[in-house]
Amino acid sequence: MKELQEFLDRTITYDAWLKLTSELVICGQPTAENPLDPDQPSGSEEVIAKRVAHELERLGLEVEFFSKSPGRPNVVGTWRGSRPGPTLLLNDHLDTYPAGDPSAWTETGGNPYNPTETGTRLYSRGTSDTRGNLACALLALRALKEAGFEPAGSLKCVFTVDEEKHGPEGSIHLLDTVGLTGDYEITTEPTAWTESPDDWGMGIAVAHAGNCLLELTVEGTKSHLWRPDTGVNAIHRMSRLLGHLETMQFRFERPAYPGGTPPMICTTRIRAGEPREMQFTPAHCTAVLAVVGIVPGMSLESILADIRNEIAIASAEDPDLKASIRQLPGSLFVAPTEEVPRDQEPVASLFRAYEQVLGRPPRLYRKNAYCDTIRFSERGIPAVTFGPGEDGWPPVNEYIHTPKAVPAARIVAMAISEILGGKEPSSEPTA
Repeated sequence: MKELQEFLDRTITYDAWLKLTSELVICGQPTAENPLDPDQPSGSEEVIAKRVAHELERLGLEVEFFSKSPGRPNVVGTWRGSRPGPTLLLNDHLDTYPAGDPSAWTETGGNPYNPTETGTRLYSRGTSDTRGNLACALLALRALKEAGFEPAGSLKCVFTVDEEKHGPEGSIHLLDTVGLTGDYEITTEPTAWTESPDDWGMGIAVAHAGNCLLELTVEGTKSHLWRPDTGVNAIHRMSRLLGHLETMQFRFERPAYPGGTPPMICTTRIRAGEPREMQFTPAHCTAVLAVVGIVPGMSLESILADIRNEIAIASAEDPDLKASIRQLPGSLFVAPTEEVPRDQEPVASLFRAYEQVLGRPPRLYRKNAYCDTIRFSERGIPAVTFGPGEDGWPPVNEYIHTPKAVPAARIVAMAISEILGGKEPSSEPTA
């Protein structure tokens, strides 16, 4: 392991990571923007998929494309070992969050896809989520190939589409239709934290919280604008109800589960009123609620029951309140995952590699955001998340803290080497 670390120290460089990340951030954008909203069209990841496939082919991997829809190919690159052993899945995704208003991207000159290095930050959409992490994974593969690494078993590099919509065209398609499987899985998504320039690190997300989108509807009674006292304004009733639900994280029925944020509700959209009817008070109002931080033991049914109970309490205080709740049509319920134990793979090898590279142990925690890690875990594959991107990056002027990139790539390479039990590298890179 020491010889491998010395080799990786020489071959995985910051300049190589910066160049590759900058190329990946730009590639195929903005067409790969993929909003979570079920009623909005999905992105197209074809350009970035071909770019990543080219990288894998250059390294000698067997590359296949698997598409559920045209223009959205999942990329699977297989590195087969010459000896029996486990199958390790290395995952990241190809779509990104929508960038929004370009003028808000002050750190990149009004262009969300203009990689801009300022101090120890690289700004641009996709730096933290997740092409800066993807670059680390590709550099780790490149270094292992140059080292003459020979795995026992196989490494499958799985780069998915549709992650931002929770995976129906990506990880779910690969696992349930294509039949992809493995013994262990690592997703190189953001798990990093920064307290100060000198106090930072990367966690290993050994479990993930679940989430869901719900549609809350409040019914009122339409009245003339000039006599609002004769009707029931649905917007007013909705605002009162949302205020009641805002503190609900303290009242969800759930088992004790340490770590992470408590289950909570976030209102993401409100709609009311009809076009050409401003002369009347609105007769109905709908809101989209995201429930995040869902822990094992909670289900869609239990969450809906809890919210209906809160509605009943609010209705007892306000007899004019008439409200209903359901899952947002077209959305998916994402169940939480159980923890992968510290002494089991792939946590054990990542933990040891982290200690060797950075001289201190990583944090083990439950990640609140969705990652494709969840889909692998659902199918019984021990799956974790680890990457240098900021866990909780800003929606505008997204950035990655650059000092984490090179250590992360080296840690991933060392963990792959240990899990797949290959031989130590030669003293010189292979041709």
